[in-house]
Amino acid sequence: MIVYRFLLTPRWLAGAALTVAASVVMVMLGNWQLHRYQERSAINTRIDAADSIPAVPLTSVLTRPTTPGTPGAGPGKDAAWTKVTVTGRYDPAHEIQARGRTVDGAVGFEIVTPLVLADGTAVLVDRGWVPSANGDAVSPPVASAPPTGEVTVVGQVHLSESRPAPIEHRNGRIDTRRIAVPKLAKELPFPVYGAYVLLSDPAPGFEPIPIDHEDSWQNGGYAVQWWLFAVMALLAYGWQARKEANGDAPKQREDRVAAADQRLTTVPSTRAPD
Repeated sequence: MIVYRFLLTPRWLAGAALTVAASVVMVMLGNWQLHRYQERSAINTRIDAADSIPAVPLTSVLTRPTTPGTPGAGPGKDAAWTKVTVTGRYDPAHEIQARGRTVDGAVGFEIVTPLVLADGTAVLVDRGWVPSANGDAVSPPVASAPPTGEVTVVGQVHLSESRPAPIEHRNGRIDTRRIAVPKLAKELPFPVYGAYVLLSDPAPGFEPIPIDHEDSWQNGGYAVQWWLFAVMALLAYGWQARKEANGDAPKQREDRVAAADQRLTTVPSTRAPD
């Protein structure tokens, strides 16, 4: 009969507590990775479905801004790449050029123009990519002016970019490296929505901005990996406990010097008597 009373000793209780705690942490990490997998999969679904689903009003996705020079609340990640439509008038006097942007290995600019709605608020519209004049990151781009009058645009919600860069004024435009809406809003005379719109069908002369899919399967793999680690930790504890119960204690390493001394003391003397 195998007896496991030793599991109630302080050493084994501490080992059990440590194993359970580690397993719980691993399960929680796996659950977090599963959440990221689901979140990224939903984003990929919105990217793939953009060409086949009807656009929804911008105001149903983004919070209306109220104060000039201040952005509205930024939407959560669940709003990224939602297909929207909005009507207004372009304001080329406050156009923005985002430099150092790469499409198919070529360096150029993304041209972002505020679209002013009837209520006086505005949303930044990325009209597409154009190459720089000399193929570098700073030579002024040549981009056609936006259409005049009232227009209705269709595009996808792009979250404000992080790590805002310094803002300058070049070539008659606001110049920046990152499309960070909160920082750009301070340069504009109207309330600005907290995300911008990536135009679905750019005008001639503009290249569409490619949208990369999220690597959701990587997160799915990490989730399974963490869950397996949790199971392995529990199995390892059970395996060690069974070895202890069966008396399979680890063999002690033989001390060769002590063993040699022991043999010398036990070997009978062969010296002839005097």
